[in-house]
Amino acid sequence: MVNAKVLADRVREVFLNGTWIANTNYKDQLVDLDWHVAIAELHSFNTIAVLAQHIHYYVAGVNNVFANGKLEISDVYSFDFPEIKSQQDWDLFLNRFWQDCEYLALYVEQLSNEELKKDFVDPKYGDFYRNIDAIIEHSYYHLGQIVLIKKALID
Repeated sequence: MVNAKVLADRVREVFLNGTWIANTNYKDQLVDLDWHVAIAELHSFNTIAVLAQHIHYYVAGVNNVFANGKLEISDVYSFDFPEIKSQQDWDLFLNRFWQDCEYLALYVEQLSNEELKKDFVDPKYGDFYRNIDAIIEHSYYHLGQIVLIKKALID
């Protein structure tokens, strides 16, 4: 069983500072991105902003489970966000995203091996380990999309 510290490091890697799996991370891709590029539409793809907000939705939702034991998110709402209308909106979102990603890593690294094996709110969702691992995998999936969309828009 992977220990919580290793899992927390993987959370930080995909979001904040890693390069091992994808040679990049969300912060590297988004921190200096102009909001016009973040909201630019390319074909029928989701925008970079929408993809980042989608992933943040799950990060914030899992943080809420750690904070109060309640799962209050639903996949049906995972693409519903306020529109980004300015660089300030984008920067505020990014700051909240980075902060929530670090909170997630802090929550995760505090888990014992026994807690990693406990049900995530309800047995139908599996255990904490499975859900944290799924966020990491889901995040890499959308990170790849962000990289490709960004290249198509900027290059």
